[in-house]
Amino acid sequence: MRLTVPGPRSLAGQLFAMQAVLIAVVVAGYALFSYVSDRGQAEEAATRQARAVARSVADSPSVLAATRTPDPTTELQPYALKVMRDTEVDFITIMDPRGIRWTHPDPKQIGQTFRGHTERALKGETFTETYTGTLGPSVRAVTPIQDGGRVVGLVSAGIRVEQITQRVQDQLTALLGVAVGALVLGAVGTYVINARLRRHTHGMNATELSRMHDYHQAALHAVREGLLMLDGQYRVALINDGGRELLGVAGDVVGRSVAELGLPAPLTGALLASEPRVDEVHLTASRVLVINTSPVSGGERRGTVVTLRDVTELQSLMGELDSERGFTQALRSQAHEAANRLHTVVSLIELGRAEEAVEFATAELELAQALTDQVVAAVSEPVLAALLLGKTAQANERGVELMVSEDSSLDDGLLPETLPARDLVTILGNLIDNAVDAAQGSARARVTVAAYTRHCGDCPELVLRVSDTGPGVDPAHAEAVFQRGFSTKPAGPGGRGLGLALVRQAAQRHEGSLTVAEADGGGAEFEVRLPLREPGTPAGSVPSGAAPVARGAGGDA
Repeated sequence: MRLTVPGPRSLAGQLFAMQAVLIAVVVAGYALFSYVSDRGQAEEAATRQARAVARSVADSPSVLAATRTPDPTTELQPYALKVMRDTEVDFITIMDPRGIRWTHPDPKQIGQTFRGHTERALKGETFTETYTGTLGPSVRAVTPIQDGGRVVGLVSAGIRVEQITQRVQDQLTALLGVAVGALVLGAVGTYVINARLRRHTHGMNATELSRMHDYHQAALHAVREGLLMLDGQYRVALINDGGRELLGVAGDVVGRSVAELGLPAPLTGALLASEPRVDEVHLTASRVLVINTSPVSGGERRGTVVTLRDVTELQSLMGELDSERGFTQALRSQAHEAANRLHTVVSLIELGRAEEAVEFATAELELAQALTDQVVAAVSEPVLAALLLGKTAQANERGVELMVSEDSSLDDGLLPETLPARDLVTILGNLIDNAVDAAQGSARARVTVAAYTRHCGDCPELVLRVSDTGPGVDPAHAEAVFQRGFSTKPAGPGGRGLGLALVRQAAQRHEGSLTVAEADGGGAEFEVRLPLREPGTPAGSVPSGAAPVARGAGGDA
């Protein structure tokens, strides 16, 4: 036969059992205390009652008068029985000083000697005692009948112990009934409360809850994504290590309102929103975050669960991928054009016009080389030069002329390690894409790029300026254009309004600035200024080998 060991009770079950036992112990203890107390009180009350009845009978004038007659029993027996009925005592015995009974509930006992003590009563004292007489154990009082100071008789009144016990048992029965009712009511209340607790704890016992808490804490610290839980008043109820890192908050933030965390206004607004947010992109000072919010409700709003993902690297890689895709499309188009030109050269040779074929091919090579020479001469920094060449081909495919300003001058090796090429690609690539979008379809469809260094006090800075011939930027929107999600164009498949926000984020990360103004001849002109400082160089000092350059109208100091 296989024995099954029962599993540990749930926390709710353990609490119910403990509370039921506690209520039973309290009720049983109170019942025992009440029984002992009530019995003592009942005996004391019986003693007082017997004493009062005995004294009343002994002081009665009719009783004193009867003791002087030759046959006291004739008058005293009916009187004693009547008093017994009226006072609810079990016996009243009236006797002569020798203890010979004149009255008794049992007429056969009349004339017999009283069973009990009478010595103290014969001395004129009233006393009480518990004694076993002809009616069994009783609580009795004995008092003298006096005539002018002389004891002429004795009166004994008593209540049987059995009767006292019966009274206590009746009271105890009523008490037990109340106790059982209290126990049942307490058990029902305890069951209801614990049923609710069981729902909240999902029937788990204390060990399982403790284990779940340990798993919960371990999972929170192990998850690299950010997790933030807000209560119904939008205060931080829980935040993991990833959430602290991604939001850039430190210290004890639990219990603080989201509005007090110092987050960017759009991100704060998203966290305070009542409706859920799905894969919404937000920028902080140094990161690009994707947030998802989900309200926690159970008849009423109880809080919000927020997940945070860092897509800074992903966004940068997507920008590079877009650039590579543009380069690929430009190369495909150039390959197509090259094939057309090659067919033209071949056809001229087949027609016997070799000299014209050479002239045509030479002109095409000189044009391509001139563009490369122009870009490299102005910007010899390899990453920016490659970016400008690719963007020039992309713009040309879209019918936009991209020009590098004559005042551009940026030598290779000038940029410090603190200004990585990836950030420059993010800044200049997004500005050019934005300008090409604006200029496309305009009358002159031109984008002009300038890149040079200049002095700003004692610290040199890199200036990147991109202007276009588009409709320009409304002065009322001069600040809004840098906010994530702002765009004057319809949203595309990937969304709009992120490029300029990324440019501003990258500029601020390097303690630079981004401004927009009206370009000469119309359109918009965006300018980024980035201080050039080598690692460990304090603000205001000039890095070695970084001589500032100020050229032309665009670069005058």
